[in-house]
Amino acid sequence: MATEPITVSIRREVDPDRIAEATVWVQTGVNLANRYPGFLGSGWVRAGEDSDVWHMLYRFANEETLEAWERSPERSWWLEMGRGFVRAEKAKRRTGIEGWFDDPATGSVPAVTDDAGPADAALPPAPPRWKQAVSIWLGFFPVNLAFSLLIALAPWWEDVPLVLRVLVTTLVLTPIMTYWVLPWVTRMLRGWLVPSRAG
Repeated sequence: MATEPITVSIRREVDPDRIAEATVWVQTGVNLANRYPGFLGSGWVRAGEDSDVWHMLYRFANEETLEAWERSPERSWWLEMGRGFVRAEKAKRRTGIEGWFDDPATGSVPAVTDDAGPADAALPPAPPRWKQAVSIWLGFFPVNLAFSLLIALAPWWEDVPLVLRVLVTTLVLTPIMTYWVLPWVTRMLRGWLVPSRAG
């Protein structure tokens, strides 16, 4: 059983006449999941102001905690409440950082099913790990270099023990990389990371 965090990416098509209900419904699901052990966070966005396509993500610590949520009576109740305005959905799981590189599906999709059939085949694959590694390095190297040059200007920095220097560096750079640099890098390299299927 997987012990690393798992990110679930879901694409849903929502009745455009019931956007207000859908917004409340989505937030209710987030609030319910937040009460379960292993929940690491979630987010959702609409594809556009006039779009009926919603992209949602949630993350759990491992397979066991994810399954506990997905099999819970609270989630079953929540999904049932959305049947009136969620017209179709498709889910995909990623472990590690692969979910950063997913290319959101477009167009109409069938409702998700329990069997791994044609719905899974339509999902774009994550890029090779070597491309993921290159993308991360391209973001991390300049950010780490810039921070190292700036912090070295502080006269007391040389006297800080190595462990504390590494601790401070990672505490500062991790959120910068996660929230700004890596999303920007993956957007810039999207064509290279996820080439067109026609190619």
